[in-house]
Amino acid sequence: MESMAEAVRGRVLWYELMTTDVKGAEAFYTDVVGWSVSPFEDSPDYYGVWTRKDGTGIGGVMAIPEGMTFPPHWGMYIGAPKLEETVAAIERLGGSALTDVIEVPQVGRLRTMRDPQGAAFSLLEPAMPEAPADREPEIGDASWHELYTSDPEAALQFYNQLFGWAPTEALDMGPMGKYLMFGRGQGFGGGIMKKPAGMQAPPAFWGFYFRVPDVHAAVERVKAGGGKVLNGPMEVPGGDWAVNCLDPQSAAFGLHHTKQ
Repeated sequence: MESMAEAVRGRVLWYELMTTDVKGAEAFYTDVVGWSVSPFEDSPDYYGVWTRKDGTGIGGVMAIPEGMTFPPHWGMYIGAPKLEETVAAIERLGGSALTDVIEVPQVGRLRTMRDPQGAAFSLLEPAMPEAPADREPEIGDASWHELYTSDPEAALQFYNQLFGWAPTEALDMGPMGKYLMFGRGQGFGGGIMKKPAGMQAPPAFWGFYFRVPDVHAAVERVKAGGGKVLNGPMEVPGGDWAVNCLDPQSAAFGLHHTKQ
């Protein structure tokens, strides 16, 4: 049986959208994904909490802080039972810190980092660690995590050493190289691929796919809500369907449904 520390280590515990129009984003995603949103009462500034239909919180939304110049984007918080030890390991493996440590009462200690190729992610040392359920993603959960990077093999090795994300399969995509898949238990999986030369984005970045009942119906809601479809819908190996989109504020996200 996993110890509490091992149950937290390497689990994505929270997803967060930073945007230029919080209310607009809330209206868009509640319609497209089916989440509800409510304010986090302990925050000095407005912070909305995304919840699934069963009331489970999966992430949050906030305005990009004044003075920050980065564009709207989704990020993730990965469990780190001992924050300082994980930061030291990241730096030893070639990553670096983007922010100082932030302490949020009753939530935990946070710090945003980047991997050796420049992709950003955040660490979360929970104030009250609990073992997250190891289960298949449900409707409204983030069901796939995708990294675009300059060196997929090195990136996979980094996350494997740091968080125990284990290689699973590799798909040959021809001139685009290999798509390296990884997983951790039943409920977490993703893929890593070489960032196409013409893609206008940071040098490396994480993208997230949220599970919906039907991608095709959700795409119509994306368009009606002012979003943009970038790629798809497309059938992926195994019979699932996925699509890449931009929300009305230009934050990238994906949608996914399992084989019917």
